Amino acid sequence: MKLDGRRESQNVDDRRHLSGGAKAGMGIGGIIIAALFTWFMGGNPLSVLQNVDMNSLSVQTPQGQRQATPEEEELASFSKKVLASTEDVWTKVFKEQLGAEYRAPKLVLYTGSVQTGCGAGNAQVGPFYCSADEALYIDLSFFSEMKKTLGADGDFAYAYVIAHEVGHHVQHLLGTLNQAHSQMARMSQAEANKVSVRIELQADFYAGMWGHYEQQIFGSLEDGDLEEAIDCAQKIGDNYLQEKARGYSQPESFTHGTSAQRMRWLKRGLTTGDIRQGDTFSVPESQL
Repeated sequence: MKLDGRRESQNVDDRRHLSGGAKAGMGIGGIIIAALFTWFMGGNPLSVLQNVDMNSLSVQTPQGQRQATPEEEELASFSKKVLASTEDVWTKVFKEQLGAEYRAPKLVLYTGSVQTGCGAGNAQVGPFYCSADEALYIDLSFFSEMKKTLGADGDFAYAYVIAHEVGHHVQHLLGTLNQAHSQMARMSQAEANKVSVRIELQADFYAGMWGHYEQQIFGSLEDGDLEEAIDCAQKIGDNYLQEKARGYSQPESFTHGTSAQRMRWLKRGLTTGDIRQGDTFSVPESQL
């Protein structure tokens, strides 16, 4: 993915220097892996640390003294450029397809733990979107864990993760996210899971839409980029992850969709670039 010379978004809150490292117990690396699987399996990454002894997460270096590696700084720059691209793309889409103004989310970079508008002050790990403060949160070490744990690698695969979370912000702006969550609150767990799948597949579609216009506007995609994103979508399907973790899958517990579904909606967004084609809520379950 060619991003050299591209602007970095200024809508970023870099809190990495405020974060603490692991002192004992599970350790940040282990927590990230646990949160990674929790996130991919449809759970809330916040729940991972609710059962972690927070005394084991202490600051090892004075505030402002944490030194980022060159690899981490490269990922930070990459993430800021992808966010800037989503700002350009969704501003265009909202204006041309919806006749509306796009309000961009903030990207919060952190290490280890962070306070947000969601999670009642709990520390959290992994990439997720918080509608309460319209921000997406990313611990950059997530990308290396994604590569190590799932074998999902490549800059466009990483960009897809960011674009998916921005997709949840788009859902928030359009009122879809709040409406879906309200419905889920009145349903059984099994029925709520089905709504969650539709939420996630639509976010995949929106990630695909971003890729469509990223290529149309900037021509930044290179050979293999689309395959990276599709491979990532395949490896974060509920069935793939459950089978990888325990040798079998339970469809009634799916919250993000199967590998085939995730790839299908990502491809649809990439191919059409038409927001009207992404209504996952009106499609029969058999056609998701």
